[in-house]
Amino acid sequence: MTPLNKADDKTDTETFVMEGKCPFGGDRVGGALGTPPTLENWYPDRLRVELLHQNGLAADPMGPDFDYAEAFNKIDFAELKNDIKSFLNSSVAWWPSDYGNYGPQMIRMAWHSAGTYRIADGRGGAGTAMQRFAPISSWWDNGNTDKSRRLLQPIKQKYGSALSWADLIALTGNVSLEIMGLPTYGFGGGRLDAWEADNATYWGPEIWDPETAKADDKDYSSMVTRDKRWRGENGDADYDLENPLAASHQALIYVNPEGPNGDGDAMASARDIRITFTRMAMNNEETVALIAGGHAFGKSHGMTPPDQIGACPEVAPMEAMGLGWHNPRGKGNAEDTMTNGIEGSWTPNPTQWDNSYLENLFKFEWEQTRSPAGALQWTPIDPNAPKTPDAHIEGQMNDLMMMTSDIALKVDPEYRKVCEKFLNDFDAFTQAFSKAWYKLTHRDMGPKERYLGPEVTIEDDLLWQDPIPELDGTPISDGDVAALKQAILGSGLSVSDLAFTAFSAAVTYRDSDKRGGANGARLALAPQKDWTVNQRTVAVIEKLRGIMNDHNSKGGSTTSLADLIVLGGSAAVEKAAKDAGVDVTVPFAPGRVDTTQDLTDEESFEWLKPVVDGFRNFISDDYASVSLGVAPEEFFLDKANLMQLTAPEWTALTGGLRVLGCNYDGSEHGVFTDKVGVLTNDFFRNLTDVDLVWEKTDEKAQSFALKNRESGETKFTATRNDLVFGSNAQLRSIADVYAASDGHERFVKDFVKVWTKVMLLDRYDVKGHKRDAPMPS
Repeated sequence: MTPLNKADDKTDTETFVMEGKCPFGGDRVGGALGTPPTLENWYPDRLRVELLHQNGLAADPMGPDFDYAEAFNKIDFAELKNDIKSFLNSSVAWWPSDYGNYGPQMIRMAWHSAGTYRIADGRGGAGTAMQRFAPISSWWDNGNTDKSRRLLQPIKQKYGSALSWADLIALTGNVSLEIMGLPTYGFGGGRLDAWEADNATYWGPEIWDPETAKADDKDYSSMVTRDKRWRGENGDADYDLENPLAASHQALIYVNPEGPNGDGDAMASARDIRITFTRMAMNNEETVALIAGGHAFGKSHGMTPPDQIGACPEVAPMEAMGLGWHNPRGKGNAEDTMTNGIEGSWTPNPTQWDNSYLENLFKFEWEQTRSPAGALQWTPIDPNAPKTPDAHIEGQMNDLMMMTSDIALKVDPEYRKVCEKFLNDFDAFTQAFSKAWYKLTHRDMGPKERYLGPEVTIEDDLLWQDPIPELDGTPISDGDVAALKQAILGSGLSVSDLAFTAFSAAVTYRDSDKRGGANGARLALAPQKDWTVNQRTVAVIEKLRGIMNDHNSKGGSTTSLADLIVLGGSAAVEKAAKDAGVDVTVPFAPGRVDTTQDLTDEESFEWLKPVVDGFRNFISDDYASVSLGVAPEEFFLDKANLMQLTAPEWTALTGGLRVLGCNYDGSEHGVFTDKVGVLTNDFFRNLTDVDLVWEKTDEKAQSFALKNRESGETKFTATRNDLVFGSNAQLRSIADVYAASDGHERFVKDFVKVWTKVMLLDRYDVKGHKRDAPMPS
C-alpha cells in the first residue's frame, strides 16, 4: 500500500488501526484547503439533485400501503386524551415536572415544533415532527425538548403507528392548555411523520458548530448574537431579514429573548418580533396573543451556568441514547434545570389560564437583572409585587420574571394597543389566543380535508386555510369529459396555451405547507392573475370560462373553471402525444371547485409568486436583488423539491413542457424542436447531441446558444434552466435515457404520469393520507 504520510511511513490501514478510525468513515483529511473529502466540501457549487429523493418510501417502516387516516380514526380519542391528561398531572424522578404539571413544558415543545414554520416557502412547522431530527433537535432554543418527547414515549408506544409523533406533539400541547383552563379552538390530526433528517431546508447562511451547544469556554451570549441573515442595523429603514428565513438568529425558533445580540433593547426586540412573526404568518394581534398566552404558563430555566452543560443531542455520547444537554450540577434537573438561561416565572399561578401576565407587565416597572446562569432578564422594581412559588422547593417564593421580548410588547406602540385591548377584555384575549394557537399548530397542514378526528373545527372557514367552497351540483361524467375535451380543442386554443395554463394553475403547489395548486381556480383571481409569469393564461381562461358557461347553462352536470383548466391541459397533452405517434389517455379526476376573491388572502398568496420558475423558463425582474447569489437552477431544484418530484420526474416534466412550448413569454429558449406542440423527445436528443456545442451569450452565463460544431451556425438558444439537464451528471444520465432510440415512448408515458401527479398535488380528497397516494387510472 502507498504510505499515507511518508514522514511516519504508515500505510492507510496502519494509520486507521493505530488511531482507532474506520477506513470507510470518511474522516481522512483531503479535498479543497484540507477539508474532508465530501462532495459538499470538494464541489460546493454542485447542484444537489439527490435532495429530491429524501424521506422516500425506502426510509418509511410503514410501507406504501399504510393508511394513516384509517389507523388514526380507529383510536379511542377520549381514551387518548385521558392518557395524556394523566401523564401531564404526574411527575417522574428522572425529569420531574415543574409545579407537578408537565403542561407548560409540553406547550413549549409543541410551540417550538410548530414555530419553525415560515410563510416564504412553507417549510418548517409541526407537520412531520422534524423536531426529532438534526439540526432542529439540537438548536439551543430547543434545549430539553428531547426530554419532553422522551416523557411521551410510553403513550406513543401504546398507540403505535395509529398516532404519529407529529400529531402526538401537537395534541399534547392542546391538552396541556385545556387542563390549565384554556378552551382550545379545536384539533385536527393527520400529520405524517418524516423518517429522516431534512437536508433540503435552508436555515441560514451561518456555519453552525454543534459544539456551541456545549458552551465549553464560550460566553453564553456568543451563542445568540446577530448572524449574517440581517440587512442593515436594527431601526434602519432597510432593516430586514433574508428570505426565506423567519427566525432572527441561527438555532432560534423566533427571537433572542434577551433582545438582539442579547443587549436588552426592548424596542429593538419589538422590531425583531414583528419581522419574525410576520414571516411566520402572524399579524400583530396574533403575535401578542401567542406571546402573552404562552407566557401565562410555566417558567423559564437558568439555574446552571452554560459552560457546565453538555453537548446537544446530535453530538452527545452514545450512552446518552439521543438525549443531550446533560446538566451535572446538583440534581441535573428540577431546581437545577438549565434551558435558555433565563430563570423564573411570568405569573403567580403558572399552571392556570388567567390574565396576570399582562396585568403584571403593565402594572409594574421592571429593571434589568441577571439570572444565575448570567442571562439578562427583568424583575419588578416594586418590592410589594406578587411573588411566584418555586417550581420544586416547597414554601419558597421567587420574584416574577420578564424577558426583554416581553417588555417589547409594552414599549412598542402597536403591540401596546393590542395588550391594552386584551387587558380590558379577557374573553377577547382568550379567544384570540385559542385561535392563534390553532393557527400556529395547523398552519402547515393544508386544506381541512386533511384534518382527522372528532375535534376538527368545521364551523369556520378561516382565511389562512385557503378555503374552497363545497361542491354544489353533480360532477361531470365521463361523457361530459369527452364532450368538453372536444369543445376545448375545437375552440381555437393551441396545445401550447392549454398546457401552459393548466400547468400554471398547478405549479403554485408546495408540499411544505400544502398550499397552492389548481383546485379553486385561483389562477383567475388576484394576485395570481396579475403575475407576469401568468399573463399568457388570461386570454385562455376567458375562453375556457365561456365553454364552462355554455356547458353549465344546459343543465345536468356542472363543471368548474378549475376542472376545465386542468381538463384543457389533459386534452392538449393527449393531442400532442398522438401527433408524436403515441396514443395516451391522461387520467382526469373531476371535483375541483372554484373559490372566490373574498376567500383568497392576497397578501398571503403573494408569497407563492416565483422568483424563478424553471419549468416555464421564468426569471423575475427582481431576481438579482433577492437571489443573494443563488443560481437559477438552485431555485429550480427547490421548486421541484416542493412539488415532491423525483429527478426522473423533474427531467421528464421539463423536457415535455419545452417541446409543448410552455415558456412563460412564448420564447424559444430551451425549445429544442421544430415541431412545437408535439410531444417528441427532441429536447433530450438535441441537448445531448455531441455534434453541437454550447456557448454563453452573456457575461454572467445566464443565456446560451447551441451551435453546430463545424459551421458555427446557431441552432437553438437556452437558459441555465435548460442546460442544467445536460451539465449535471445525475440529470444528464436521465436525459440520455429519453434521448436514446428507444426513449421516446418511455418519455411520453413518463411525462403523462408526472403531469397527472402535478395536476393532483392538491387533491387530498382523491389522494387521502397515504405517503405514496395512488393516482386515478
